[in-house]
Amino acid sequence: MKKSIVTAWIAPDQLILDHPAIAIAEREVGRDRVRVLLIENASWMNRLPFHRQRKVLIRSAGRRYACELAELGYRVDVVAAATDAEGLADHIKRNDPERIVAARASEFEPLRFQLDEAERVAGRSVEIVDDPRFLVNRFNPIVAPDRGKRYVMETFYRSMRKHFKVLIEPDGTPTGGRWNFDAMNRRRPPRDLDPPAPPVFELDAITRKTIAEVDAEGSGVGSTEGFAWGTSRADAEHAFTDFIENRLADFGPYEDAMSSSRPTLYHSLLSPYMNLGLLDPLDMVRAAESAYRRGAAPIESVEGFVRQILGWREFIYWQYHRLSPELASMNAWNARRPIPNFLWNGETELHCVKTVVDRLLKTAYTHHIERLMIICNFCLLTGVDPSEVSDWFKTFYIDSHDWVVEPNVIGMGLNADGGIVATKPYIASAAYINKMSDYCASCSFDPKKRTGSDACPFNYLYWNFLIEHESELRSNPRLGPAVLGTARIKPDERAAISREAATFLASIDPNQDASFSSD
Repeated sequence: MKKSIVTAWIAPDQLILDHPAIAIAEREVGRDRVRVLLIENASWMNRLPFHRQRKVLIRSAGRRYACELAELGYRVDVVAAATDAEGLADHIKRNDPERIVAARASEFEPLRFQLDEAERVAGRSVEIVDDPRFLVNRFNPIVAPDRGKRYVMETFYRSMRKHFKVLIEPDGTPTGGRWNFDAMNRRRPPRDLDPPAPPVFELDAITRKTIAEVDAEGSGVGSTEGFAWGTSRADAEHAFTDFIENRLADFGPYEDAMSSSRPTLYHSLLSPYMNLGLLDPLDMVRAAESAYRRGAAPIESVEGFVRQILGWREFIYWQYHRLSPELASMNAWNARRPIPNFLWNGETELHCVKTVVDRLLKTAYTHHIERLMIICNFCLLTGVDPSEVSDWFKTFYIDSHDWVVEPNVIGMGLNADGGIVATKPYIASAAYINKMSDYCASCSFDPKKRTGSDACPFNYLYWNFLIEHESELRSNPRLGPAVLGTARIKPDERAAISREAATFLASIDPNQDASFSSD
């Protein structure tokens, strides 16, 4: 009698060693009768001109994961196909499994295929289990949310801390006597700051082959030149250990800082690995807590790191699945402007924007404050269409996935969801950028001038946004004081702000010259 085969179908961002689908299949039929399926979905990978380093990371990591499983005795089927449907059908034809087990896809469209079409395509049962990469799938603080209600991340975060007993004392109080040490994490980097560089990984044969393949395809932004990301579990674990030992201690104070010469400062650069399943979030926060307990890192750094993972990351994933698919098209400010060309090529005299885009083209990465307070801030102040900004982020960033980008960009960054994800628009003038970075020192625009030929565009764009939306913004208790400042602007200066903002906005039309000059 022929023994049954069970397929464990693994999504390309679920490279988990103890994947639940594999565990279920192995319990049922034994390791030798398990078939592990990974589909390289060309249509999904090519739906946007993704950064070439992102393409390399995802493909190479998937292929090295397949090798990792093969070394453990699993039979792995890596299928290159135009779609998930074609890849699944091809695997079924060649392996004829009795049934298929998969973990719930993190993104809406692949999940819709899993739930609505996979069984029809496969012609047999497809069991969907929870994705263990997200702790909210193990404990959900808000099981039945009200669709129109606003939920605050801080409350969500505290519930997660309590449940998983992270930075919690035996009496149930938060370690350090406070839940949140964000107020201590806003230092500008001094000129002589010299943070240790993150590790650089040598290219293995699989990654070299993948780079050649991506280059031969000839599509995508950026370049594969200088690719230095890890592509295996061992690489990811080494990167994490390096962060804990060399940068975690100073991560907190400089978490919001930006530097022209030191791109990563003390940031971890671990999100690409975590988002692919190469690092476990609970293991990460426990390791950070351990560093605090043994005196290797201060509470403000450890709590800040824990909050990013156990708080914001989980909250964002929860909001994505709560609000999708409508989230992708939300546009509360009715922003319709196309994305300017210089966000694709970096050809602008705005030194902060140029620096961020140049870094992206080179490495596919910048840290979260540059994403929020440079790019999103600029796009919100200039009225760029949220869906275009969202696609731009998905295109450029190596750690981008729909569940990451849409709540972070459309929700928090652009406030285009009407304030569901975040409680206020995150807008700022050049004063904030000048305070938290050294960008302005090398810029041709003056961060202290609100109008004039050499005034920083962030200034008149910021005040123009406040003036244009004064009535809506005044009702927001977190933004009200800033809006009150518009009352002190004299009529002639108001007119100058509006005029200069209009001139700048006309100049960034992508059908015209991509740069804006102070001449």
